[in-house]
Amino acid sequence: MLDALEQYYDGVPRSSARVEDFGPLSLFVREGAGWPFYARPTLGFAGSVGAEDVERVRSRQRELGQPEAFEWVAETTPSLRAAAEAAGLRVHAHPLMVLGPDEPAARPAAGAGVTVRLLDAGDPALAAAVAVPQLAFAEPGTRLGTAGPAELATATLTAARDGSLDRVAGRIRAGLTRVAAASEDGVVLCSGMHQPVDGVSEIVGVGTLPTARRRGLARAVTAALVADARARGVRTVFLSAGDEDVARVYAAVGFRPVGTALIAEPA
Repeated sequence: MLDALEQYYDGVPRSSARVEDFGPLSLFVREGAGWPFYARPTLGFAGSVGAEDVERVRSRQRELGQPEAFEWVAETTPSLRAAAEAAGLRVHAHPLMVLGPDEPAARPAAGAGVTVRLLDAGDPALAAAVAVPQLAFAEPGTRLGTAGPAELATATLTAARDGSLDRVAGRIRAGLTRVAAASEDGVVLCSGMHQPVDGVSEIVGVGTLPTARRRGLARAVTAALVADARARGVRTVFLSAGDEDVARVYAAVGFRPVGTALIAEPA
């Protein structure tokens, strides 16, 4: 399973990035507009990674004006954590969870009055679906927050103006991304995406409007994304949970832990 995920991690950025080789590490450099990428262990590398390897990549990231970010799976590249910490980076751990090809997925109800559906590139709700996770991640966790419909309206306008909407719409048209959203009375309350590559897909960016939390919306959106992925021939669906509380949300859909996803960045 972890080998399949490594293949995916190496493949998914290549649709919009070039790769620079640093021996045990590979740096993905975005080509065009969009959120910048990161460095990862080179696919197939089986040796140890040292602090000097991390420093070489960080120097190149600074030269490119790119965030000094590294992502990897603890169980696959165990030496990288010590190397990153020795290089002065802070490491964050996140539960890595998988819904395997033979595992059934639950279909939690979204509640009365809530509609959960997949959005195409021209859907009028897409801009709000792009904006909701930004508000959600600004107030992390599962507790009720402060951002609500008024803040969503502002964030939706920003997504339409800053290119975020166009980038997601382009990925939908190219078959690289699928977006699901839960709406009530015409307001998008939760959304998320999955990104299929060669029979594997990662669910990313699932976020609920902070004032609409604790209603099972993230579970319902995740289940819709899983159903869509499987309808498209995806056998293995996986994700990284923000923390153990968030992991319990995904466990209710059927995901099980298989490892630990690590992210390193400057303190």
